[in-house]
Amino acid sequence: MKILFIEWDSYGYQDIKEAFIEEGHQLVCFPFKVFGHQGEELLRDPETESKLHAALRREIPELVFSVDYFPVISGVCQKEGIRYISFNYDCPHILLCSNTIINPCNVIYVFDKQLYLEYHHAGISTVRYLPLAVNTKRLDAIKPALTDTMDSGYDVSFIGSLYLEKGNYFDQIEPLLPEYTRGYLKALIMMQLKISGYDLVQEMIPAILDDLCRVYPVKLMRDSAQPASFFYEQHVINRRITAIERIDLLETAAKKYSVDLFTHIKDFPLSGVRVHGGVDYFSEMPLIFKQSKINLNITLRSIRSGVPLRAFDIMGAGGFLLTNYQADILDLFVPDEDFVYYESKEDFLRKIGYYLSHEEERKAIAQSGHDKVAARHTYRHRVREMLDF
Repeated sequence: MKILFIEWDSYGYQDIKEAFIEEGHQLVCFPFKVFGHQGEELLRDPETESKLHAALRREIPELVFSVDYFPVISGVCQKEGIRYISFNYDCPHILLCSNTIINPCNVIYVFDKQLYLEYHHAGISTVRYLPLAVNTKRLDAIKPALTDTMDSGYDVSFIGSLYLEKGNYFDQIEPLLPEYTRGYLKALIMMQLKISGYDLVQEMIPAILDDLCRVYPVKLMRDSAQPASFFYEQHVINRRITAIERIDLLETAAKKYSVDLFTHIKDFPLSGVRVHGGVDYFSEMPLIFKQSKINLNITLRSIRSGVPLRAFDIMGAGGFLLTNYQADILDLFVPDEDFVYYESKEDFLRKIGYYLSHEEERKAIAQSGHDKVAARHTYRHRVREMLDF
């Protein structure tokens, strides 16, 4: 099959390209800029549209594929009458708020089953559920080695954002709010931190939505199907909840165990935690997973039931995964056989202590998780599933 591949610097795009080729498909790459675009240009960009129209008419592919969904691409595919498949690893992916998702040319895959069901119940048939994946062949070829910049091993490690980078939305908005609204927001965050499996933020945010809109107006996409509250829920409040949760768990673990954090803010002050800078996704991250006794996944709160890419990356690299509970993971893996999940802060600490002191059991779980990913959850598996529409 001849496929026009939308090429941009997304996580895993090189692995997906390789999977298409290994499955016997012919790829024609179409360079696409995401970073540096203004948001509206991802909806409608005459220059991109013209180039894409020309490429489709010149190459005559059977379908167009991209990692993540882009309305500007869907619009062109709809006019040209060609299938557009997108495989989304961002959640929430703001561009899925576009009304263009109902274009009949679309086949849009999301990895969060609860999100998929929302679209399904709304009668949107173009959105489907498909878990994420990794390239175990590439990960298996990466061998740990001592370097000047990386230790030989870690007890407990976490790779991910704290969502506290300079200019984050919450820190811009919170000081401008009235005192009552700040108190309400603080209480809402504390309550949501104690609740899993129920979106309290979505239910309670209408009471302060007017104040949020007044101090930080949001310009919605011109064809958006989402209310203004979506931005504040997902990009402001849920990210701050995730930041608080990650910091609390890491500092709590560091009181008893050796904990290493790899994040964008180098030397962020966390009590007892060794904080490193960010790491390269392809070359450095797999080494850390392989060299860590316990790899943590603390899921972004915007991901309701899905298994984030980090969990697949850890297991695919052969690392031991300790994660918070996500409903979808039980459809894919067996707890205490392929991975381990914690149910509370106390359970989190108990399981860290147990698996640090039970090496053979820990290694057996890590091996089983790796083998399950290799057998069922590689990009080659996903390519076959995506093309079976």
